This record gives sequence, C-alpha cells and structure tokens, in this order.
Amino acid sequence: MQVAFIGLGTMGAHMARNILKAGFDLTVHNRTRERELPLEEAGAKRAATPAEAAAAAEIIIVCLSDTPDVENVLLGKDGVIEGAQPGSLVVDMSTISPVATKAIAAKLAAKGVKMLDAPVSGGSEGAEKATLAIMIGGEEDQVARAMPVLEAMGKTITHVGPTGGGQLTKVINQIVISAVYMGVAEGVVLGLKAGLDVEKVVEAIAGGAAGSWVLTNRAQNMIDNTYPLGFRMSLHHKDLNIALETAKSFGVEIPLAQLAEKAASDLLEWGFADEDSSAFARCYRKAAGLE
Repeated sequence: MQVAFIGLGTMGAHMARNILKAGFDLTVHNRTRERELPLEEAGAKRAATPAEAAAAAEIIIVCLSDTPDVENVLLGKDGVIEGAQPGSLVVDMSTISPVATKAIAAKLAAKGVKMLDAPVSGGSEGAEKATLAIMIGGEEDQVARAMPVLEAMGKTITHVGPTGGGQLTKVINQIVISAVYMGVAEGVVLGLKAGLDVEKVVEAIAGGAAGSWVLTNRAQNMIDNTYPLGFRMSLHHKDLNIALETAKSFGVEIPLAQLAEKAASDLLEWGFADEDSSAFARCYRKAAGLE
C-alpha cells in the first residue's frame, strides 16, 4: 500500500517511522525539508509539496499543529487536494476544530477524496512506541480500509462516529487530561510545601483511586521542576481554546478547562510555551512561593 505522511514534528516523525517499519511504501513531506532526511535514510521517499506526496498515495496522513495548517496543506496551493487521486483517503491525525473538519471533508469529497478525522493521544512516548490512542470520525468502510496503517501507530483504535466525531472526542480527552494535570500539580506542590518526600507520596497514591497516566509519567517532572518535551504547552493551550469554543457552541460550561486555559496562557506569557504540559505545576509552584 502506498502511504504519504505530511507533518514530521515531535509526534509525526515517530508515527511515520513506525509506518515505515511496518513495511508500507512511504512518501514524506514536511515544511522544514530537513526533517525528511532521517526518514529518507530509513527508506522513505521525499516529496517537494503536499500535492506531490499525495499524487501516488492511496492513503494520505497529515499530522499538523493547528486548523489553519491543516486547511493550507489539504486545500491550499500545492495542497493535497491538487494531487490526490479520486478514491484516495486522507487521514487527519492533527487536533483541530470539529467544525473545520467537516468543512474540509466536504471539500475533499467534492473532488472524490474520502477523509477520516483521527486525532491521537499518548504524547511523544506513545508516538515512538506505537501505543497511541486513536479516535476516529468518518465512514466505517474507510476506517476498515485505513486500519492496517493505523495499527502501525496505535494500540487503542476506536471508531467513535461520523465525520467530526474524532475531533469532538479529542476535545473531551483534552478537557479530562487538563483537569488531571492540574490536580496532580496541586497535590505535588502541597506535598513539597509541607516538606514531604513527594516521590513516596506519589508511590503511595498511584496504586489507588488517584492513579493516572499523568501521576505515573509526569509527577516527577513537577517534583524536579524540569519539563522536558512530551507534549508542547503551546499546543495544549491551542487544544484548550478549541475545547472552550466547542463547549460554548453546545451551551456547556467547562470551568476546569477554563482554569487550565488561563494557566496555560500565563505559562506562554512567561516564556514556557515549548515545555511539556506538566509545566502546569509552575503556576502552583509560583503561587506557593516555590518558583
């Protein structure tokens, strides 16, 4: 199967490599062309534009930062829509607006190109280890068609409903995970301020009802006050804004997400946009006089 992968950032580079390892014939493209070179050395072909990448591919995957990036790569000049063959399938693994997703899918459909929205969760570790959770919106037969490629990247692959359903599910994921980050940060900072051995505290509560991926994988960052990149705070902030816009459109109040968005906004203002999302702890450390 001919596969194209566009967007070789922190997540995409690992995801593309896993597709290549699974034995697919892969063509890659990235706006910063140098990021294509390691994949070329591993056996992938390079394309000069998204249109060129899409031209020979049955399945075209994009993994980009934000809604305007996806719109430009898929629908803009030299975009996928200019090269994709009728009957091909676009799989958008970015996290973008559910409303924009439906509009993009409609424009691709007018050219005979199918689309799935398939955002992911699991951070850079999940991308590297091919253990991502993938939530998919779109037609059932197209999900089945894409499944061999998706299985090269993810462990939990769920078709949640029609077009846009994947992005709506990712909105819910980001609402939930943000509240967990904030809760773990509050607990860690209280423990530090109280003079406890917080590593022991984490060990004690991780096996009970408070256990979570964030507690297990990110509490140490908060204890050490170092936040190596797993999922960029600037992207987390973008996702929270999508969540707030989506919730507003449905008339739903999400106060915990509002709190997280304010904290993320502060962190961007303070210069921590490129740190991992566990840097939420900086806000609590600052308020407690630990920062």
